[in-house]
Parts: sequence; C-alpha cells; structure tokens
Amino acid sequence: MKNRSSFTLIELLVVISVISIIIGVVIPRFKGMQDEANKAKAKAELKTLQTAVESFFINQTPQEYPASTGTICLTYLNSASPVIVSTPLYDPFASAGDEYIYEIAPSGSYYVIFSVGPNQSRDIGGVGDDGYLTGNQDDDIYVTNGLGWT
Repeated sequence: MKNRSSFTLIELLVVISVISIIIGVVIPRFKGMQDEANKAKAKAELKTLQTAVESFFINQTPQEYPASTGTICLTYLNSASPVIVSTPLYDPFASAGDEYIYEIAPSGSYYVIFSVGPNQSRDIGGVGDDGYLTGNQDDDIYVTNGLGWT
C-alpha cells in the first residue's frame, strides 16, 4: 500500500479553474460596489454644495447666486466671506482634479450642480429660465433649485 501525499495534474487544474471562476465573479461585483460608493459620495457632496450655494445667496447684497459657470468652489465658495466651503469638492467620476459642474440659468434664478456620473460623460447641458434642465437625462447625478427634467 502506497501513501500518496501529492496532487495529480488534473487535481491542480480543477483547483486553478475553480479559483479563476471565483475571481471572474468577484471582480465585476467589486466594480459595481465601487460605483455605488461613488454615487453615494457624489449625492452627499452635491447636497453640501447646494447648501453652500444657498448660503452664498443669503449672504449677498443684492441676493444672487454665483454668476459664472464651471468650478464653483474655487471661484466663489472658497473666497466668500464668511468662507462657506474651505476646500474644493471633487467629482469622483470625473478626471482627477475636476470639481462638480455648476451651471446657472441666463436669468440667474435657477442653478444646477452635477456630477458626470458613472459613464464619465456630461449629459446635462444646463438649466433654462423656466427651471427645467437641458441636455440628455442619463446617469448624471445632480441637485437643482429648479424643476428638474420636463
């Protein structure tokens, strides 16, 4: 009677196959979990920015929203007196170092602040004087004082 303590080639191939199947299932789920975490982060930071923009509005004489579009933190909120947001908040879905996007209606009455979302492509064009968003309704994450999509 022989005492075998080594694996055969077939046993090793079966173990390697099982491990690769498990890895193939886990990696896509991890990416999905990462996207969900970034969505939650973006929603929370957008609420913070919305509160900051409303605070900016209240502290202005005459009361008005930040006028320019693009990067709101570096342009307005960091330099406001009193300081509303001390450090810029960066979009987790955008290229490294890109802030959330801020757009204001031509009348200055409505604004939208948004993240480009998981597809990393800007779909919101802005906000109109009627308070409705322009562009394509896709995966962008946003806050607005307007009416949203038509």
